[in-house]
Amino acid sequence: MKKSEEKWGQALENRSLWQVLESLDADLARAVQAEGCECGGRLHRADYQRKPRGGPAWQWRDSFCCGQEGCRRRRTPPSVRFLGRRVYVGFVVVLVAAMQYGVTPGRVRQIQEKLGIDRRTLERWRQWWLGTFAVGSFWRAAKARFVPLVCERTLPGSLCERFEAEGPEGLTRLLAFLAPITTR
Repeated sequence: MKKSEEKWGQALENRSLWQVLESLDADLARAVQAEGCECGGRLHRADYQRKPRGGPAWQWRDSFCCGQEGCRRRRTPPSVRFLGRRVYVGFVVVLVAAMQYGVTPGRVRQIQEKLGIDRRTLERWRQWWLGTFAVGSFWRAAKARFVPLVCERTLPGSLCERFEAEGPEGLTRLLAFLAPITTR
């Protein structure tokens, strides 16, 4: 296994990283709640349950609901812990998809043993990064920020390299960069 893959494997078990991500999500939630609803109503907590795999047992996703009668609109803040509606925690989807670039039977076996992720799931993640993500509006706007350009054929590995995501600080920056895609 490459050194970067070993470091990414360590990130999957880094409890201090988990705490940093929890803190960042709490900050994002406070900011959304402070903004209030677009109708002018006050936002009340309306968290919903999650059962993420591959990392800490984060059981709740921050969310809010407008308290204004007749509105009741839900606002879910961006997240650095969850990557949209995926079952696995965000950093697992990023790091494992990056590690599987150039999938070998040995790598797949290691990922399956460590996290219990099926090969078909790995393939779906790979297709999501190369298809849906790479052609989506977020990436079309965001990729212009990178000079030189990020290689789209090796996503998310190329993003991990650019953000130096082998370490907790770089991984946190990458997850913060991706946070806008975690909500509508």
